[in-house]
Amino acid sequence: MNYGKPFLLYEEQADLLLSRGLLASKEQLVSRLKVVNYYRLSGYLFPFRDAKDCFKAGTTLKIIWKHYTFDRRFRLLVLDAIERFEVAIRSRLAYLHAQSFGPFGYVNPSTLPGLSASDHERWMSDLAKEINKSGERYMLHFKAKYGDDHNFPPIWITVEQMTMGKTVTFFRGCEGRIQKEIAAWFNIPDLVFTSWLRTLNEVRNVCAHHGRLWNRELGNNFLLPSMHKYPEWHTPYRVPQNKMFGVLTVLNYLMKVTAPTSGWCNRLNILLSEYNDIPKAWMGFIDGWETGPLWK
Repeated sequence: MNYGKPFLLYEEQADLLLSRGLLASKEQLVSRLKVVNYYRLSGYLFPFRDAKDCFKAGTTLKIIWKHYTFDRRFRLLVLDAIERFEVAIRSRLAYLHAQSFGPFGYVNPSTLPGLSASDHERWMSDLAKEINKSGERYMLHFKAKYGDDHNFPPIWITVEQMTMGKTVTFFRGCEGRIQKEIAAWFNIPDLVFTSWLRTLNEVRNVCAHHGRLWNRELGNNFLLPSMHKYPEWHTPYRVPQNKMFGVLTVLNYLMKVTAPTSGWCNRLNILLSEYNDIPKAWMGFIDGWETGPLWK
């Protein structure tokens, strides 16, 4: 199908939104469109549209902008928790793998049985690109001092060059006993923990690209621990597996291990209180969520 939508000037974009019922001054709307792309802003406008592609009565630019600014601050808070968790996992992976296979064991595909030969080769190729372009002083020092004998640094240096996606690949490739030991650190079954890693990587990518997050529905459901051994994930309510409230519950749980003094939960509560008219149900929040054992 041919794409037939024409280029529109800022003023024309504003006129289009106003003609569909958005309540705003044209001057302010043009000002907003100059700093936030029309297509990006439309993601926040979409929930306020009716069946005829017009805006529901009472939809103002002020309401839309409040959702936008909330989402920006919400992303930063979520990214802060994921960063703390990611650094902790990289550190733990490097330690346990080097303990078993030495500083350079990861270069040998046999030490990562969870990866196929082609997956390991691709992973190493991507790591090599990150290492070669790195301008970090510790990496330049290693290359200058040891580069004649080593194409790759020891794993505790290499993990500092890994994206979260590459960290997830590293975890997936490790022997089961290493995976279980890391998951046991969080008192979570390894299969559940693996699904959390994938989900948090997805969420991190949204944050890193400044995408709309607050009311996003995840592409894949993460796993919950069993009801029998972990009832707190199921009662008094079942934690949703494809909504942001579920992700927040996972992050709050993980922060209690990786950053217990960070005050992350308090900062989340402050943000939610500041924007108390944002519909939390769209994020998957459940009435009385604060009383759940995972949030007390």
